[in-house]
Amino acid sequence: MKIKAALTLAGLLTAGAAVAGGFSFDVLFKFDRGTGVQPFRSSAGAPVLNTVAGVAPGGAPWLIRSFDAVIRKNGDIRARGEGVLLAGGDGIGTRAGPRQMVLSLFCRNVPVPPAVSAALIATPFNSEPVNLDEDGDFEVRGKLTDATGASPPLNCGDTIDNRPVLLIRTVTPATATAPAAPGAWFAAGLLADRHDRGNH
Repeated sequence: MKIKAALTLAGLLTAGAAVAGGFSFDVLFKFDRGTGVQPFRSSAGAPVLNTVAGVAPGGAPWLIRSFDAVIRKNGDIRARGEGVLLAGGDGIGTRAGPRQMVLSLFCRNVPVPPAVSAALIATPFNSEPVNLDEDGDFEVRGKLTDATGASPPLNCGDTIDNRPVLLIRTVTPATATAPAAPGAWFAAGLLADRHDRGNH
């Protein structure tokens, strides 16, 4: 009986330590850094637009100083970015035109062995638009949903080779005939290293 009680206590202490250390079983993906857009990439030796998941890039290079995001299995997202600023042109070091931004998560198809990765699914799960301040900082707290209101599926991708894509995008302002909508991408989140994924 004493042995059973000791094992139970040890299990409780281990679980408590995991919670205290920030480990969470309901996390789908964690991102802990970002990269700014380069508008062009090379294809067959010629420059082409750096389009990702059908989303066009911003028209100039952009940088992002820091980015952190946690996406949970119910679609909740908490994210913060700093220093989303132009990295070229006369407006270098400013946020230029964008005053709002949105996060778009793109899942991947399930790969067919022996392939370890599959194509991106071009239907995004978007956050609500949030303000981008004069220093290029923003914070997102809400849900990621597609056009039907659904959350990202649990098989959205993995953290090895079949990784999803999280784009940081401008917001095209609403007009008299159309609502506000996600626009070009100017930065992207990068998944946390495997050693850091348990620290939330």
